[in-house]
Amino acid sequence: MPDPLNSAVFLTLLADAQRQLDRGYAHLPENPSTPLGPEAAAVLAEAATRLHDNYPYAHPLYAGQMLKPPHPVARAAYALAMAVNPNNHALDGGRASSAMELEAVAEIAAMFGFPQQHLGHLTSSGTIANLEALWIAGQIKPGEAVAASSQAHYTHTRISGVLGIPFVAIPVDDTNRIDLTALESLLRTQNIGTVVATLGTTATGSVDPLDELLPLQQKYGFRIHVDGAYGGYFTLAGNLEPAARRAYDAIPHADSIVVDPHKHGLQPYGCGCVLFRDPTVGRFYKHDSPFTYFTSAALHLGEISLECSRAGASAVALWTTQRLLPLTPSGAFSAGLAQGREAALALYRHVFASPRFIAPTHAPQLDIVFWAAAAATPAESSALAQRIFDEAAKIDLHLALARLSINLFPSGTWNHNAESTVLCLRSVLMKPEHLLWIERLCALLDAAANTAHTNV
Repeated sequence: MPDPLNSAVFLTLLADAQRQLDRGYAHLPENPSTPLGPEAAAVLAEAATRLHDNYPYAHPLYAGQMLKPPHPVARAAYALAMAVNPNNHALDGGRASSAMELEAVAEIAAMFGFPQQHLGHLTSSGTIANLEALWIAGQIKPGEAVAASSQAHYTHTRISGVLGIPFVAIPVDDTNRIDLTALESLLRTQNIGTVVATLGTTATGSVDPLDELLPLQQKYGFRIHVDGAYGGYFTLAGNLEPAARRAYDAIPHADSIVVDPHKHGLQPYGCGCVLFRDPTVGRFYKHDSPFTYFTSAALHLGEISLECSRAGASAVALWTTQRLLPLTPSGAFSAGLAQGREAALALYRHVFASPRFIAPTHAPQLDIVFWAAAAATPAESSALAQRIFDEAAKIDLHLALARLSINLFPSGTWNHNAESTVLCLRSVLMKPEHLLWIERLCALLDAAANTAHTNV
């Protein structure tokens, strides 16, 4: 958890920045604020104690779900902005933070190779960002279905239902990527207006072959939406395998893309981002509310988003982080992504070589690793995986569990007439520090597996 020395530095930097902010309003008449006395200290201490009831998400031994701590500068910038509490719905509510959002989003668009004249903004989550992208798709392709792989995030099914858009799930291949043969068969027979390409599925980190979708788009005329909520930032990583690299290099040709800065972008929750290559889709957002626009005739964020009130502090935190850690292929930010992938490959090699585990047929494409416990049947493997998961937590190694198809494992591992799925152990190695801790992580995993076998 946080180093006390670093916590002290964090608080000092925040106090210095707060004094700088206060100087900007020093000319105003004094306005006595609500004092923070002993009662406030007591309830804050109580809140801190209640927060002990969490997994240690910030520590490298937390290698379970996709929970990455925000960068300290993002935390500080968010807290600093909360002294103003800007609202990025309208310029009147957040002048500086709205400008910072536009700048930060433009940097994300440039990272993806989108044109300078694009349309984009932050959202409160990847779910809302995907909703906006599919809403625009429905406006452009009314009555036509959305198609995504069966391993795409479940939010696409839900969103399509909310929007009243038909949804079609496409089977996946043995790497959990969208099956293009199955997709083309459906394109011939069904009215599909939008295909979602997932660059980094949340279960296995698989990367749909976006580059191979482009010829199908030319042939059938559908829109392409990229769900990069989890994996989008890996476009900067220099150590992707060739198939994933080709997919990421095709992003500039997509019609829209979503990415979550609150995942790999080192931001606090909630901070999503949606981008459209064609800025003229802004026409679908236009409205004429009489009470939100006072000081500017220019197009602003409240006119290009479905959400109304949005935290300007999110924009300030993102802008500040990207100033410190630019979105470049050769910087410290991209190096952190590459380190997470290296850690994932190291863990994959470890489970591949261990007689206690069964590794999938393909190495991880990003930084998510999954594996099964070695056992005679999927049911026995599932039960053993649960015991390993429990034993690992007892020694402070926190993993995750995911029920996946047995087709992801080498043929002959189990009788395919048995269960079609197996409960797998899963690890998201998204912290750069995971690479430094990988040997200890593997040793703890082996210890948990040995204990789980002994207690059978």
